[in-house]
Amino acid sequence: MRTSPAVRRKLISVAAVSAALLTAATAQVAVAQDTAPGAAAVPTAQTEAAPGAPAERLIVGYKAGAAEARSDKAAEADAEAKGEEAGESLDFRRRLGTGAALVDLGDRLTRSDVADVVAEYQADPQVAYVVPDRLNTPQADPNDTDYAKQWDLFEATAGMNVPGAWPTSTGSGVTVAVIDTGYVAHSDLAANIVGGYDFIADTAVSVDGDGRDSNPADPGDWYLANECGSGIPAGNSSWHGTHVAGTIAAATHNGKGMAGIAYGAKISPVRVLGKCGGYDSDIIDAITWASGGTVSGVPANSNVAKVINMSLGGDGACTSATQNAVNAAVSRGTTVVVAAGNANDNVANHSPGNCNNVISVAATNRSGAKASYSNYGSLVDISAPGGQTSTGTANGIYSTLNSGTRTPSSESYAYYQGTSMATPHIAGLAALMKAAKPALTPAQIESAIKSNARALPGACSGGCGAGLADAAKTVQAVAGGTPTGTTFSSSSTAVAVPDAGSAVESPITVSGRTGNAPSALQVAVDITHTYRGDLVIDLVAPDGSTYRLKAASSSDSADDVRTTYTVNASTEPANGTWKLRVQDTVAQDTGRLNNWSLTF
Repeated sequence: MRTSPAVRRKLISVAAVSAALLTAATAQVAVAQDTAPGAAAVPTAQTEAAPGAPAERLIVGYKAGAAEARSDKAAEADAEAKGEEAGESLDFRRRLGTGAALVDLGDRLTRSDVADVVAEYQADPQVAYVVPDRLNTPQADPNDTDYAKQWDLFEATAGMNVPGAWPTSTGSGVTVAVIDTGYVAHSDLAANIVGGYDFIADTAVSVDGDGRDSNPADPGDWYLANECGSGIPAGNSSWHGTHVAGTIAAATHNGKGMAGIAYGAKISPVRVLGKCGGYDSDIIDAITWASGGTVSGVPANSNVAKVINMSLGGDGACTSATQNAVNAAVSRGTTVVVAAGNANDNVANHSPGNCNNVISVAATNRSGAKASYSNYGSLVDISAPGGQTSTGTANGIYSTLNSGTRTPSSESYAYYQGTSMATPHIAGLAALMKAAKPALTPAQIESAIKSNARALPGACSGGCGAGLADAAKTVQAVAGGTPTGTTFSSSSTAVAVPDAGSAVESPITVSGRTGNAPSALQVAVDITHTYRGDLVIDLVAPDGSTYRLKAASSSDSADDVRTTYTVNASTEPANGTWKLRVQDTVAQDTGRLNNWSLTF
């Protein structure tokens, strides 16, 4: 016997396998021209384990009367004979439970070689069927009915690349404390809610008629005009904590509503915000209790959180009192994620986003630029999608809510914007990381999120941290390997596109992948130009092959090219230096290539 096929088997990328599972039923492309005449009719789907990855084993079903259907020795002899006819060396490996034979194709063959073997089996009247032995992987895209509204999770330009993390981690086993307004019942969240606590001591703030207790239900935080300060108009209940919680861990694959980032995690609602806000003293106790510390008069926490989300803030420096609570939580192993704030100001002026030992989160809009309201500055650690509804409601962040204007009514969903919405994206990511590698410390989680971020697709003046968080890249970095859905980005340095000049190129070096690029390679492009019809855009593969993304058009007078192209690059090795080539073919208009990315 030869060396075990498992020893020499080349791993197939998850991205390629997923694409194969989606396209195998319809693929009817003929094999390469050097295929033997008898194999010319063999569909590509019968020769590949995934697009661009030839099959390494075949499953052969024999008709009931065939000797090979009953005898392993006969099946082995048949494999050897078929191999001789095709000019290859085949091995019968074993009998499947259905009676079919598993046949190994030997050292790595080309697609046309596999087609030769398949054709030999197909020509045998004793063979009922022959199919490739395909590698299957978990399918992460959820069936939640409103998933398409969650651009912040999956869009190539400014999404956080969350689906690519799900095959590795869903956050299972991790509890996230949402220190906020509490929780209003919602069927798309209920399965992931565990015990929390109401820390609001002041009954004027709590609204629920009592002080601290074990019921973190949100009764509503509405207020009358001037009730929260002179000149402040009346406001309806926000159900803010429920919206935040949905982003982190809404139930997923349940055929309704939305998908949570860490949908395998649990949410512990910890109520500190009521009418007109909440006090530092309550927030400090909430941080302490949620992370497993002791608070006088409050029962021990049976759902200790390894991640705390605080989508809240106020003005001024981080006080010693708050900083001490954060430090103690981190020392207990809990990662604290906080909103940078919504004042379009330096976060240094806003607490707790300016505290040490926290992950301070700025918000980006749907184009990947800093959201107009988001705070900024050197104390910001990372950016995440926070939405901007001023450019359209659907450009906000979609999550769980309630329709009641004052008290709870029917459950609902809505688009919100804010660093409050960006923060749970990072808390959810932290939960995915902690589930993938439980030994991670808060410092390691923060470092990995920063080091695996990609350049901000849009503009930010003043400082937006390490860039836009990339969930798939970050989770896989701590778990090991390269994920499905990994995004590789160009340098953040813009490249000028000369008017009616020669083509310019911007490179991206891809490494750490196996096999070929997918049949649905995503190429996200951001080009500023005053007459985009002048532009010709090509993707150049590592071997120099070109794929036309956009041709020139004299009738296309619109500005800019900000879109994502899909390219069938399944014949190209994934690793290597890819280039985006841009040329302005007509005089009088100028432009620049801001950035671009490849998502495998």
